[in-house]
Parts: sequence; C-alpha cells; structure tokens
Amino acid sequence: MLRIAVPNKGALSGPAAEMLHEAGYRQRKDSKELVLVDSDNQVEFFFLRPRDIAIYVGSGRLDVGVTGRDLLLDSGAEAEEVLALGFAASTFRFAGPVGIAKDVDGLQGLRIATSYPGLVRRHLAEHGVEASVTRLDGAVETAIQLGVADVIADVVETGTTLRNAGLEVFGEPILESDAVVVRPRGAADDPRVEQFLRRLQGVLVARRYVMMDYDIRAERVVDAVALTPGLESPTVSPLHSEGWVAVRSMVLRKEAQRIMDDLWAIGARAILVTNIHACRL
Repeated sequence: MLRIAVPNKGALSGPAAEMLHEAGYRQRKDSKELVLVDSDNQVEFFFLRPRDIAIYVGSGRLDVGVTGRDLLLDSGAEAEEVLALGFAASTFRFAGPVGIAKDVDGLQGLRIATSYPGLVRRHLAEHGVEASVTRLDGAVETAIQLGVADVIADVVETGTTLRNAGLEVFGEPILESDAVVVRPRGAADDPRVEQFLRRLQGVLVARRYVMMDYDIRAERVVDAVALTPGLESPTVSPLHSEGWVAVRSMVLRKEAQRIMDDLWAIGARAILVTNIHACRL
C-alpha cells in the first residue's frame, strides 16, 4: 500500500484534501482522524504536522507527502520535490527597520529572527554572509521591538503587517514557495508513486484548462485553429450542414473569454465552454 503524508492543519490542509479528492482519493471526515486507509486505491494517508512531513518522507518511513517548499528546504530532510501543486503560494523575505540594509550582503554580523532557521542559514551561506539566526515561532515581527533581533525573515503577502510594525522589506526574495509533493531523495522509480503523480497532474491540467466546442465555416478552419491549437491538435469534424465543421479543443481557462470573442469575430457560432473534471495527457 502506498503511504502518503498529508498536512493535518493550516493553510496547506484544506487545499491538499480538495486536490486529493478531485484526484479520486478518499479523505477524512473527522479532523481528529490521524490515519485513513483508502482500500479502493491501495493508499494509506497519514495526517501530520506540515513541518514534519519532509522529515518522515526523507527517512523513508513514508513513500510520498504533500508539504510546502519552504518547509521542505527548512527541514534539511533527505527528501526532494517532485511536483509543484500550485496552491498555498508565499514569498519569503527579509525585513527590518527602515534603512538597516539594502540586500542580503548588508546582514553581515546582524541578528536575524525567523521561524525558518534552516532556510535562512542556507540562504546566508550561499551569499557568504555570517549572521546570528534565532528560531522563533509565531509573530516574529515583534522580535525587533523587543530587542531579540535586528532583522527578521518571514513570509510576506501584502507587507501590511510589517509596515504597521514600522518595518520594510528589502532585498530579493529568499524563496518563492508553494505546496509540493516530496519523496525520499534518490528513491527508485515506483509505479505506485508515478500513478499518484499522474492523478495530481491530471487535476492541475483540469483546473488550468477548459474544453471549447464551436462551429465554423470550413474555409475559416485554419484561422480558428490558430486561435485554439489545443495541446496537440484540435478535433475537427464535418457537420450535416454543408460547408460547416465542428471544432473541439482545450484552451487555457484564463483566456477562454477572449478566445470566444475572437472566434465569434471570424464567424464561429455555437461556442460552448465546459469544465474538465479529470484527464490524463
């Protein structure tokens, strides 16, 4: 049975459960449930703290897991990212009092507070900067006010919280993170893991694309196909009405409305857009 680690709470938990459900897997109904066996799919889910997942997977105790890229890199675990899942995006950056530093080189000899010490130490080492790094859990922006640190490193969304604390973001992002699938580093190919990844990739495609159907005069097919090339090639079928064809193609969801306008302008009619619930490419 494939053993999969899943976040038990936090920003990763809900979206991960939703994606796994879309991929055809059973998910728990009780948040207190720690282990769930999906016999139909020969999978066993373990609901763990997101911060611990990379460690369990890296140790080989579990075959694969869903966690954040930031948590993976911070853990130092013997695990590797194999698939980005496109949710729980975040940006990890330095912040401090106005003017304290312009970039990472300006952190030499300073004190840095963060909830991700492994990630920060790794970033500093890559830039040849020596600084004191202290791990704090929770709201690290108060560390400067209380004299524990000169600078903080934290997840930044809008920056409003930091500005309210009298801090400014500086330098390039330390990391752009989102949810990822991880497995033990250097693990041998496993058909069960490959099947799991294909299912998730199918969900990602289904979320990104829609199916578009429309009718067009045969002489305008080349122009229409240029607008809807599909992933490989669209399906073109003759209609009962002479001189007309039906076209079916996958298009990017975010571009669907514009494409419909462009198709209408060249004479396409009966333009329909439908969701894709699952796919294999």
